[in-house]
Amino acid sequence: MRAGRVFAYGAAAGLLGDHLLGDPRRGHPVAGFGRAAAAVEKVLWRDHRGWGALHTAVCAGSAVTLGALAESCLRPSRAASVALTAAATWAVVGGTSLAREARTVRRALEAGDVEAARARLPHLCGRDPQALDAGGIARAVVESVAENTSDALVGALVWGAVGGVPGLVGFRAVNTLDAMVGHRSPKYRRYGWASARLDDVAGWPGARLTAVLATVAGGDPRGAVRAWRADAGRHPSPNAGPVEASFAGALGVRLGGTLSYGGRVEHRPVLNSEGRAVEFGDIERAVRLSRRVGWLALGAGAAGALLRGRAARRPARRWERAS
Repeated sequence: MRAGRVFAYGAAAGLLGDHLLGDPRRGHPVAGFGRAAAAVEKVLWRDHRGWGALHTAVCAGSAVTLGALAESCLRPSRAASVALTAAATWAVVGGTSLAREARTVRRALEAGDVEAARARLPHLCGRDPQALDAGGIARAVVESVAENTSDALVGALVWGAVGGVPGLVGFRAVNTLDAMVGHRSPKYRRYGWASARLDDVAGWPGARLTAVLATVAGGDPRGAVRAWRADAGRHPSPNAGPVEASFAGALGVRLGGTLSYGGRVEHRPVLNSEGRAVEFGDIERAVRLSRRVGWLALGAGAAGALLRGRAARRPARRWERAS
């Protein structure tokens, strides 16, 4: 079976598995990778960029190598190749877990239980929940849904379409390393630099595709384009900016502003200043938009993989005719 079809069928099955089953309850491969990366960090950690780059290369390189070996071993079997792609897709995407956590916070806010919403918020993002009121919590959830649509869903599908199973697991490895050591704490400012920069590079195509698809799938395409063009470049993250701005415009809400991470206050620009303040009902709207974007990304990735496969076969056919 051609590689494009293997990805198309396998990724569709994996995304459906995530939709129906959510993340594996036990023995999650991403959690296992995190434990392995933490063990490597204990050996390599130095307050130096070079040692951090080595940590990134060892961890991400090992994940890609294992994915490539598994794909190579199973390539002779069409069914096994599709099953491997499905399993890898199911393991690395996190759309259902993202939706479940967002809806848990929404239900707490609907019930007026702000304390319960604050207690659950750290499952979605690293904000300081005690500094947030109900509106601030709802805004944080919508922003997290937008950003993780790219990080936990679309980005993986993009790299899977480009690189198959190694692309899927490699992207998730880089994204996980960024979450572990890529933040700007005193301990990781130098050591996590390579992981953070590599995550920026790996996330670039998925973030732009997410923004495009949010514009297409949202309720206000013009508003999404306007917010993306006006505000994305003002965000401190080169990838979160387009995604959050397009979601803000598509949903007709304002995102950004003052927030707190680990006791550090950040004053971020407002995205889509013409929108209204976020309400808890917007959480469900953001989740549904994220779902639509994910399925559209699967279609785009499958189409891209099929076209890439056709393009790769054309020179061989010309050579056969010439012979």
